[in-house]
Amino acid sequence: MPLEFWSIIIAVLGLAYAGYLAYTIKKQPVVDEKAKEIAKYIHDGSMAFLNKEYKILFIFVVIIAILIGIFLSPKTAIVFIAGAIFSVIAGNIGMRIATMANVRTAEAVKKDLFAGLRVAFSSGSVMGLSVVSLGLLGVSLAYIIFKDPQIIYGFGFGASSVALFARVGGGIYTKAADVGADLVGKVEAGIPEDDPRNPATIADNVGDNVGDVAGMGADLFESYVDSIIAAMALGLLGKLTFGENAVLLPMLLAATGIIAALLGNFVVRAMKKGKPHKILNYGIWSSAIIMALAAYPLINYIIPNNTGVYWALLTGLVSGIVIGMATEYFTSDANKPTQAVSNASKTGAATNIIAGLALGMISTWVPVAAVCVAIFLSFKFAGLFGIAIASVGMLSTLGITLATDTYGPVADNAAGIAEMAGMGQETRERAEELDAVGNTTAAIGKGFAIGSAALTALVLMVSFGQAVNLNTVNLLSSNVLIGLFIGGLLPCIFSAMTMKSVGKAAMQMVEEVRRQFKEIPGIMEGTAKPDYKKCVDISTAAALQQMILPGIIAVAAPVLVGFILGTESLVGLLAGSLVTGFLLAVIMANAGGAWDNAKKYIEKGNLGGKGSDPHKAAVVGDTVGDPFKDTSGPALNILIKLMAIVSLVIAPLLIL
Repeated sequence: MPLEFWSIIIAVLGLAYAGYLAYTIKKQPVVDEKAKEIAKYIHDGSMAFLNKEYKILFIFVVIIAILIGIFLSPKTAIVFIAGAIFSVIAGNIGMRIATMANVRTAEAVKKDLFAGLRVAFSSGSVMGLSVVSLGLLGVSLAYIIFKDPQIIYGFGFGASSVALFARVGGGIYTKAADVGADLVGKVEAGIPEDDPRNPATIADNVGDNVGDVAGMGADLFESYVDSIIAAMALGLLGKLTFGENAVLLPMLLAATGIIAALLGNFVVRAMKKGKPHKILNYGIWSSAIIMALAAYPLINYIIPNNTGVYWALLTGLVSGIVIGMATEYFTSDANKPTQAVSNASKTGAATNIIAGLALGMISTWVPVAAVCVAIFLSFKFAGLFGIAIASVGMLSTLGITLATDTYGPVADNAAGIAEMAGMGQETRERAEELDAVGNTTAAIGKGFAIGSAALTALVLMVSFGQAVNLNTVNLLSSNVLIGLFIGGLLPCIFSAMTMKSVGKAAMQMVEEVRRQFKEIPGIMEGTAKPDYKKCVDISTAAALQQMILPGIIAVAAPVLVGFILGTESLVGLLAGSLVTGFLLAVIMANAGGAWDNAKKYIEKGNLGGKGSDPHKAAVVGDTVGDPFKDTSGPALNILIKLMAIVSLVIAPLLIL
């Protein structure tokens, strides 16, 4: 059997297991009728948003596919459409299972904490395994059919296009609802989070799904496929050094990663006691160890006598874990950095915000150091191909890393449903314990996404240089310097646009929630029902309107620079955007995560607890951090990768 067919077999195996997990979740009974009703609101709102978003995406994909077909090749256009479709399917699966699992998680924690943990983690596993399996399946089929990595870049372009709209649109949606709910509900009305009297609470729970499930899944789907494709292209170029099968190695390593993720999944499901956070970490660590052990004989078989490639893979795998651990250290309320942000809240919102920004800035040194070490060592071990393999290594266990990340919004929704449905204090407390773990795993997931984005974007930039025959670039060239400055500028402009979009949408949400509190008598007494649908509609409309322009800029910028200023200037643009985008993304993700957990640290009873002046200051800081960590920061990951993949797709036109 040809080696490339093994990747298809393992991808299908991963999808089959994801289907089995989805079936077991669906079988979980839901007894509480009120919880069912609330879960239906969340499901309907989530799917309504996705369906409207897909209509816009359909128009964009068709237009771009026609342009690709005219100016490049019909084959690339077909693969572009396939990449977009596979990404949409992965996000749709994740969204559907998350909105089915949230109420079942709430129901399960009535029994005990670990029953709820298994349901929420199983939901995350469906998403994680669907992303990696569909990604590997799509790339493998494209390679078997076309045998040309340059054409397969179209698959990555399709995935990146969907990812940007999903991340930006989902991020604007979720943070508009979250900020509106917090500012009016917590600060002005003084009611708890997820209180059913708050009109924005359903929109807030919908936002967890469209932003942190569908958005994060699309983000990492494109990182995953882009890293595999770029490594395949560099493997093809390096066949004289590494042999004919080097082009197949990235696919087979990704397949091995799926097996490692499956085994790690079994580890988590088998554990019956211990702290939830540690259980999830055991799954990640076991998958990483299995991947490290299995990769050596595989690499030795595919490209004999090239152990440097194995060490390159290991550097990527380890650097991903280091970035995740550093993110946890800076954002967990169990550690001093976030507790310092909590303490800063004692003197008001301004000092809380200053402390959070400082934390985000100082936290950049670990991810930067990890990526730099990975680049240095992987290049030393196996040249440019080594850097590409390091990127594949960092994402190799994505099946379980993404599972622990998307577990978070399911647990968050479960806690919200338990509160809104009045399922009892014990159920609420257990769900909140799972939610607290989810905050940390979500922060780790964002750190991992940022690190993998930086390495993937670097590999894509290197691949672009190879594609246009640029082995060196003169940094003193005026066009290169112009490209560097434009590239450095774009993440700032992009972040400003997405932050302003959240601000505009949040203002509409705040006004609507205030209006309902004022005009609908009986809401605060619990005798009247808020108009949840109106708040869902506000977030949906704002997100869909505001996501279009950032997406157009991301696609148009490399095309304009490439054709007007040339290939060297375009390399400068990619380099400038990579450095600025990477640093901004880390600052935003870690500052936002710290602000969120600083608030939760106070809500646990520290520094006066809920309703105290420090708590009110921390809530303000958290509302600033919300668009940081869930809209602008994550979208930057996709911006730097999308511009690089667009550059690769148009490379044949630039060298004519």
